[in-house]
Amino acid sequence: MEPPLSLPSPSLAVLLLLALALLGSAGLTRSLSITPADQSMFEKAEGEKVTLPCTFVLSDEDEGPLDIEWVLIPTDNQKKEQIIIMYAVDRIYNHYYAAMTGRMQFTSADPKSGDGSLDILNLKSSDTGTYQCKVKKAPGVQSQKIQLTVLVKPARTKCSIEGSQEIGKDVTLKCASQEGSPLLSYDWRRVSGTQELPATSTLNRNTGELLLKNASQEYSGVYSCVASNRVGVDECSIELNVTPPINTAGIIAGAIVGTLLGLSLLAFLVFCCCKKHREKKYEKEVHHDIREDVPPPKSRSSTARSYIGSNRSSLGSMSPSNMEGYTKTPYSQVPSEDFERTSGQNQTFASSKVSYCSWQRHQQWLWKNSRWGKTLKLYLGHIQADLQGSQLLSWVYGIANRILVKTHLCGCPAAPPTLWFQMK
Repeated sequence: MEPPLSLPSPSLAVLLLLALALLGSAGLTRSLSITPADQSMFEKAEGEKVTLPCTFVLSDEDEGPLDIEWVLIPTDNQKKEQIIIMYAVDRIYNHYYAAMTGRMQFTSADPKSGDGSLDILNLKSSDTGTYQCKVKKAPGVQSQKIQLTVLVKPARTKCSIEGSQEIGKDVTLKCASQEGSPLLSYDWRRVSGTQELPATSTLNRNTGELLLKNASQEYSGVYSCVASNRVGVDECSIELNVTPPINTAGIIAGAIVGTLLGLSLLAFLVFCCCKKHREKKYEKEVHHDIREDVPPPKSRSSTARSYIGSNRSSLGSMSPSNMEGYTKTPYSQVPSEDFERTSGQNQTFASSKVSYCSWQRHQQWLWKNSRWGKTLKLYLGHIQADLQGSQLLSWVYGIANRILVKTHLCGCPAAPPTLWFQMK
């Protein structure tokens, strides 16, 4: 019977494992490697510069040509990667991406030395995206991705005040930036005085509103608002002046007195204008030159007798053959002075047969087109805000309307031509 096989001692087994490991490592090859970056995400402000790291180590076994590529990975998976810049065969090619032409370059003048980092100058918000660095040297291939986010600093920040700046009223200080990437945060502080916000104030950092309840004169001063995000800050300031309430009764009384004085002046001008117009009209009616060589005007009876006599003489000379056309002559018509009017007067009389405008349309026309109406509208526009909601406003408009119509009836020089009739 053969004796059983004996197992090797533990020390011998360890030696055998070490020998196998050495034999295996001798047959392996070491390829290039990219040094892991300290950070894979970058946040920069618009207009700044960023350096995207990409350092690598080559192996003696890598014998192929060295290629370094930077590509922009689109957010849409269906689109292809966009090459930005490339180093190949000891040359740099940077004309692939027009959006970054003139704003990108390799950090090292000799990228084959092991530094393929990329510099992007004058950053824009459109530069936000995922960038990938690829290093190739056969048989080794390695890549590394970096996320870049370009933010916009807060800018054109404006401060404003909403509400009445009177004692006892609620006042809201508002702050808003016209530019800036979210998330924006607002903070208010008091510049003058105690440099502390009032105890009754409430701040909303998201909207930038500072509410001051039951304001007092101690709240007066200069306030500053600071708008900020992850890449920058901007600020504005405004002055708050809390004053006692305004005496509205005095304003209304002054407006009433001013209105009455203005209407009195307009009424006086209308009176003078109408008086002057009547004097001119009277002078035209009574002022006639007396001439001795002009015969007196004919009376109604003499005119009628001459008219009948002429008709009788004409009838007496007619023969029975041509009497038929005169059988329907209206002898009942007695001539008067109206028959002696000229043809021009008859045309004027005929053209005056027109329809009346409505009284409301006539007044609207006067307010809109006459010089008096425009003057009254301009004057009443200044006092309308003070008398808003008061019964005095309708009373003032009533007096102004009467003055306007009076100026039109009197035919003042500042009034438009007569509009009582309107041709259709």
